[in-house]
Amino acid sequence: MRYSAAPSFRFYLDLHSGTPAYRQIIDQVRGAIALSALRTGDQLPTVRQLAVDLAINPNTVVRAYRELELGGLIETQQGTGTFVSTRKIPRAEAERERQLAEIAADAVARAGAAGFTMEELMKRLQSMVTEPPRRR
Repeated sequence: MRYSAAPSFRFYLDLHSGTPAYRQIIDQVRGAIALSALRTGDQLPTVRQLAVDLAINPNTVVRAYRELELGGLIETQQGTGTFVSTRKIPRAEAERERQLAEIAADAVARAGAAGFTMEELMKRLQSMVTEPPRRR
């Protein structure tokens, strides 16, 4: 259930997470871009190929790709494929800060609810920057 879009990036699904498959795809692409595992111009798998590789309905991949494209993160070029966008998405600094604060607060709350300390969370986040992502 994996596909290599770039040498260091693979899609995967956790069907027991409670998170819809399309949302997992979106989150993985966003995360991979943030960690530079996917870079501008990298080609993503076709809808059909990713659906086959992940054993999901192609409409699920279409939904994820459409949302990513509307957000400006990917571009589809008819006949050639889907690529990580070359456009930079302008965002007000205040909005970026608000989003980052929300993400951080959510991560802290989820880690705490699962019994992890702040130190453990910070250590894991730091390791994600310095090590290639580990997959189940």
